[in-house]
Amino acid sequence: MSKVLRIGTRESQLAVWQAELVKSQLAQNNIESELVFIKSEGDIDLVTPLYEIGVQGIFTKTLDAALLSRRIDLAVHSMKDVPVQLAKGIVQAAVLKRASYKDILVYKNDTGFLNEKNSVATIATSSIRRKAQWLHQYPNHTIENLRGNVNTRLQKVKDNNWNGAIFAAAGVERINVRPENSIDITWMLPAPAQGAIMIVCNEDDAETKAVCASLNDETTAACTKIERDFLKTLMGGCSTPISALAEIENDKIHFKGNIFSLDGTRFLETERLIDINNAITSGIDAAKELLNRGADKITAAIRNAII
Repeated sequence: MSKVLRIGTRESQLAVWQAELVKSQLAQNNIESELVFIKSEGDIDLVTPLYEIGVQGIFTKTLDAALLSRRIDLAVHSMKDVPVQLAKGIVQAAVLKRASYKDILVYKNDTGFLNEKNSVATIATSSIRRKAQWLHQYPNHTIENLRGNVNTRLQKVKDNNWNGAIFAAAGVERINVRPENSIDITWMLPAPAQGAIMIVCNEDDAETKAVCASLNDETTAACTKIERDFLKTLMGGCSTPISALAEIENDKIHFKGNIFSLDGTRFLETERLIDINNAITSGIDAAKELLNRGADKITAAIRNAII
């Protein structure tokens, strides 16, 4: 490739780390690239809860516009932030190898408040998926809104009188800021595609698509597709408490998925082991199972509550 590829990225430390990772992997294939910094709407409003400002695509649509106007050649995203329906003219070019999919709790002083389901505590998160699962586990806890980039949110935990806050493990670990006072939340199911990085480009840019394809991790791409198919079939987005995880184990796909009401009191879940050769529609099939069991009533109630 003769031209220097322009990589679009948000300005946060984590977003830049992810873009630099793509840049370094391209360099290993003798492809020269440069970063182009673009501020997203989600980076500008750091106060309003995400579900109140139409979170779906809020971290990606400014980069989408830059792609479609040819200001950049490709964009790098945390895959969990990418809407399941990409903007017209934009396609998935690659998915990098997944890091940790887990959520973690960064606690303030100790974890004694976790020992009893009826304990009283205050936990911070902007994710209604995390909120719903946490309230199901700890119905007497109070949830506070937590916005900002990783470093800003970690500082807010120090500055506020909360018992703890929830983060994605991949986010704090990639930029080496995971605090010692943190633990994995082993019972919490992650957002679809959590821990994965997606590269997108223009649909008609065959050259860039071909270059990015060499960075694609097939296992991660296959598992995240199943998870996002599950999310899409349930008609969910970032503002819906839907979780999913697909893992390959001995030529089998182990899939777990769930949907919760906003307050965590109602939920449906599914778990299945699928032959890897029959896994193409497994995310869709799992979602249809939950829809047949009444998931549509939960999603309808969520939409009405948010509207």
